[in-house]
Amino acid sequence: MLVMKFGGTSVGSADAFAQVARIVGDKVAEQAKTPRPGVAVVTSAMSGVTNLLIDAAQRAAKGDESFYKEAENILRVKHQSVAGQLIDDGNERAALGRIFDARLAEFERLCSSIAVLGELTQRGLDVVSGLGERLAAPLLAAVLRARGIPAEYVDATELIVTDNVFGSAAPLMELTIPRSRARLVPLVEQGIVPVITGFIGATVDGIPTTLGRGGSDYSGAIIGAVLQADEIQIWTDVNGVMTADPRVVPNARSLNQLSYEEVAELAYYGAKVLHPKTVTPAIENNIPLRVLNTFEPSHPGTRIVGETDGAARGTVKAITSIRGMNLVTVAGRGMIGVPGIAARTFGAVAEVGANVLMISQSSSEQSICFVVPEGSADTVIPALRAEFKTELERHYIDDISSQRDVAIVAVVGSAMRGTPGLAAGIFRAVGNQGINVIAIAQGSSEANVSLVVEASRAADAVRAIHDIFELHKPTAERVKQL
Repeated sequence: MLVMKFGGTSVGSADAFAQVARIVGDKVAEQAKTPRPGVAVVTSAMSGVTNLLIDAAQRAAKGDESFYKEAENILRVKHQSVAGQLIDDGNERAALGRIFDARLAEFERLCSSIAVLGELTQRGLDVVSGLGERLAAPLLAAVLRARGIPAEYVDATELIVTDNVFGSAAPLMELTIPRSRARLVPLVEQGIVPVITGFIGATVDGIPTTLGRGGSDYSGAIIGAVLQADEIQIWTDVNGVMTADPRVVPNARSLNQLSYEEVAELAYYGAKVLHPKTVTPAIENNIPLRVLNTFEPSHPGTRIVGETDGAARGTVKAITSIRGMNLVTVAGRGMIGVPGIAARTFGAVAEVGANVLMISQSSSEQSICFVVPEGSADTVIPALRAEFKTELERHYIDDISSQRDVAIVAVVGSAMRGTPGLAAGIFRAVGNQGINVIAIAQGSSEANVSLVVEASRAADAVRAIHDIFELHKPTAERVKQL
């Protein structure tokens, strides 16, 4: 039993839709020979569609009514063009046309209401931004049927029950599981491929929601857990997860296998891989995932499992970086031995809703430094100054400062645990390039060593560390184990 999720680039054009149909057809044939046959498909919106929908809604809120009307025409042509090229049956095309008309009429009504109110709520944005998947899924189901593959469109608002946190809803699995199984299992048992909208769900009361960042991947993992899939496949436009961003490191290579923990660390620090939240249903059900390339389906991609081979010779798996950061430091000799300083520091940060990506504290307790996104620093610093007003006046705390234009470089690998000389190798790599390390942190899991460097040197640091650990080579061929 497979669950296959296709991203926006995988359904970005008529040629891409045709390629997806070939891949699904092949998997259906393969699965028919297994003890647990069956394929379910989850699809994103066509590439560019979600951004267009959001842009139209935002501009409508500012009184621009011409843009959403133009967007409606663009969306109609974009989807009808695929149908016209890939579906010969006139009745099938007519039925699709009615679906498109209904969805786009809904889009126009929503944008018109937003324009009248002059306000775009997150609840309203969820309804608008989820329309892309509701256009793509019935189209893909029709394309599959045109290729002789039994398929049926299923709207995820019928399946995935969520809380009412609009913009980043969480599934209520105790309600989602029975509802989804009742709808999907009979289809799969009849050999029909359900084609399900990604990214969206609905509250108990039926109000549409979206699952936030990585939402379609999340949908794929949820459906995989519901159906107790043997594997969840995430089809995209790259050959799996890379050792580094190939735009930064030209000789980066795709990884055969990663652990859930490693993927979570990479995603957290900016790598364009599965968001940690999206793999939770797979982790809880011990279902392996695989990241594959729609446009090179013969490539094995990257398999993501609970635990990788701890005996592997490679210590470092991959390197990533995240820019646009600010390093905030709270320092003072009066902090030594004073309980509650860290709690008050991060309590103040939490009060302004800032996300802390990395923390480093000196062993003498004279300073705490942490990294927040650049945009958060302007609220974090005043909040800290207000929290420690008395301590600053009495010079228990000497300064609360920030350093702009820094980046976090994260070195990731589960097999880094207990590896002597690892930090020496990392510092040697950046030292050879004359890169100053401003701060360093290692999590208790020991699967990640993070460095703060000047943003202008982040790419140099990534390349240097990638080279010194020979990540361009397959694990077994590496000779430098530092």
